[in-house]
Amino acid sequence: MVRYSLLRILIFFGFLLLFWLIGLRANPVLLLGASAIASAAASYILLRGMRDQVTARLVERHEAKLQAKQQVDPTSDEYAEDAEDEGLTRPVDTSQEPRSTDR
Repeated sequence: MVRYSLLRILIFFGFLLLFWLIGLRANPVLLLGASAIASAAASYILLRGMRDQVTARLVERHEAKLQAKQQVDPTSDEYAEDAEDEGLTRPVDTSQEPRSTDR
């Protein structure tokens, strides 16, 4: 990601220098605007492969996080509720239940 950003900045400064050399230095707004537009178009074309790789990595990371969130912890209440809904029973630990004091 850093490499992609650095290349975009270098392309911008390349166009800035080019337009400054051809005479747009008298109007700084036009110089910056033309450099920004030209560098955006050039980056879109020249850095397509790198942008696709970065996007693929971001998507993989996002999907891994979603998958990790969707995994249910067997000790959670959500797991117990799902088990009840499916008709499964979870073993009950009777050692922690309060004992009856009726005599």
